[in-house]
Amino acid sequence: MSGAGLYSEWKLAYRGTAISGLTLMRFCFFCFFSLSLVGQVQTVLFKNGYSVRGDIVATKDDRVIVDLGFQVLVIPRDEITAIQGETVQTGSSDKGDRFFFLGSGRNVQSVRDNIPRCQAAVVEIRTPTSLGSGFVVRPDGYIVTNNHVISGETKISVVFFGQKDGLDKKTFESVEIIASNPLLDLALLRISQDGLDLPFVPLGDSDGLREGETVFAIGSPLGLERTVSEGIISLKNRLFDGLLFIQTTTQINPGNSGGPLFNLRGEVVGVNNMKLSSVGIEGMAFSIPVNQLKSFLNNRDAFAFDARNPNAGYRYLEPPRPVHGPKND
Repeated sequence: MSGAGLYSEWKLAYRGTAISGLTLMRFCFFCFFSLSLVGQVQTVLFKNGYSVRGDIVATKDDRVIVDLGFQVLVIPRDEITAIQGETVQTGSSDKGDRFFFLGSGRNVQSVRDNIPRCQAAVVEIRTPTSLGSGFVVRPDGYIVTNNHVISGETKISVVFFGQKDGLDKKTFESVEIIASNPLLDLALLRISQDGLDLPFVPLGDSDGLREGETVFAIGSPLGLERTVSEGIISLKNRLFDGLLFIQTTTQINPGNSGGPLFNLRGEVVGVNNMKLSSVGIEGMAFSIPVNQLKSFLNNRDAFAFDARNPNAGYRYLEPPRPVHGPKND
């Protein structure tokens, strides 16, 4: 049977058309053939901001075939912006393209099972005077953190932690501030290096959260990198000083600031920001809703970092004071 025949038969089955016994046999053979070619799991990024993860079964000039484990997808090349680990040439991006990526078709998993697909994209942010966390939102080096983590600083380093024959630690020293919003306490950083293909995490929907829903955080509290803590949503819209926060029971400590709050689909639903700390107070942590982060990223030009602004992080010496000589009588 020709490849074209297999492809046309699969399209009929996928659209729900009545399937003959021979067609079903051909479709099953196609699935079996796909599974026999399973390779490394990769992420396919779409122009509309969505993404899917699966095994790349085959790549053609006009399409990519992806095995999701329960379904085989044939994706047109012109709908793909990138495959993690492979650059796909599709021409210039549309102005309406999202800057970030959304989760699509991700299964609900336990916190333990979510760690392998989330942890590699969580980073440690270091400056001469502070330490915090952050997470990668684009494979080409864009990272989100809290503004207060990098406020007043321009010398910033980002540390990644991987697992290759033990702990694989990689530090990037050349990091620039792209945008910042002190009011929302959000900042966008970029690693100044070409050809990056970093692990990243998709953004979820904070409006869809429900009280009692399980969430978890990954970060570097007190410099203890790769720390995972679990909790539930206490209230999804807690008001402080005119701003809305997600209140959770997740343990958040100094160093967690700017790190991600995940749901059980491995999507970022919040940016960890602060906690109430006093004798007798436990389990009251607050995160910035991810939908506010989406607005910040979509309007990043309005919050662009300007190095010429004296309040933009550069430290200036005090101007010399006039010296008064002795008075002549």
